[in-house]
Amino acid sequence: MNSIAKSLLKSAKHGRATWLRSRSDTSGKRHPRKLVLGIETSCDDTGAAVVDDAGCVLGEALHCQKEVHLQAGGIIPVVAQQLHRENIERVVKEALGTSGVSIPDLTAVATTVKPGLALSLGVGLQYSLGLVNKYQKPFIPIHHMEAHALTVRLTYQLEFPFLVLLLSGGHCLLAVAQGVSDFLLLGQTIDIAPGDMLDKVARRLSLRKHPECHSMAGGQAIEHLAQTGNRQQIMLRFPMQQYRSCDFSFSGLQNIVNNTITRKEKEEGIQEGEILSCVKDIAAAVQHTVTVHIMQRTYRAMVFCMKNSILSSKNATLVVSGGVASNQYIRKGLKTLADVNGFAFLCPSPRLCTDNGVMIAWNGIERLRVGLGVLHSTEGIRYEPKAPLGIDISKRVAEDSIKVPRLKKIIQLAS
Repeated sequence: MNSIAKSLLKSAKHGRATWLRSRSDTSGKRHPRKLVLGIETSCDDTGAAVVDDAGCVLGEALHCQKEVHLQAGGIIPVVAQQLHRENIERVVKEALGTSGVSIPDLTAVATTVKPGLALSLGVGLQYSLGLVNKYQKPFIPIHHMEAHALTVRLTYQLEFPFLVLLLSGGHCLLAVAQGVSDFLLLGQTIDIAPGDMLDKVARRLSLRKHPECHSMAGGQAIEHLAQTGNRQQIMLRFPMQQYRSCDFSFSGLQNIVNNTITRKEKEEGIQEGEILSCVKDIAAAVQHTVTVHIMQRTYRAMVFCMKNSILSSKNATLVVSGGVASNQYIRKGLKTLADVNGFAFLCPSPRLCTDNGVMIAWNGIERLRVGLGVLHSTEGIRYEPKAPLGIDISKRVAEDSIKVPRLKKIIQLAS
């Protein structure tokens, strides 16, 4: 472990842990038959929760590493691994304690095993296997993106099928959820995810030095500054305009933004690391360009699904989830797009959009109900840093070559 990682871990040990406690069941009633403990360690959040088969969150806890990684300007996997190791037992005990449920009372343990950071996934899997082997409980391996996609069914009465857009720091994809563990993949990012791109732009703009943003994560800082910026002052090209698919790309846009920042620094006579006078305009332009790109691909997915009778016009629904779905500008644009196309729009609450143990436990409940992937032997279980979601039909989408109308009027409605 290098010196930077060691110093970050040292500061984390002296800092206060960040905890999220949810509602607990204090009614004194008997617990329903099925109780699942969910454990999440796919990236930089250590989460645990107990959820019952009625969809009640009995207890949850979360340790967030954001402050530590902000100091390094990005997630260092070995640091994330060590912080997971230091906090996982405490987080699990907190969730169990709040729920009033003991491990012998659990029906099963569900844990994220794919996709994610290898070192982080390994911590959650190792701890979970220790529990299930000691207490002889069934184990439910969870696909992180499946859990994000199904979280909406915890808080809304939503039947399959529905269109789901997952936006986060590590993922970006469009899929049709046809059932638990039954997905049609329409498109995904061919390079980096939108959250990753926004974080990198924030670092290039040195937003941690901005007086309004010093304690914010990169994406949050971009959203905050964009509120008072003028996007029309900075012209950026929308990605992949020549490709009529549902795939996404953000690395090319990031390069264009970096070049724009360098040009502006020369114009203002400042060095890299100093704050540009037009920083809010750049933030607004970047956020808008990302939003329009996401809206264009989602629009095509809607048209494709209706054209091919994958979704019915009577109950077509767009679900948006993942950490980037907490961005209100992006969310508003997508809601307006859904309204214009006759889709219902659903999005989990912001706290359920980011990584958490609740979504993992709920995915476990969903799988228990239909008897999918409930393992009574843990032999041969491995984590998978990369793992596709569902059946990939993105080539079929591209072959349809659907041209979508211009978004200018929809964007005006969203503004």
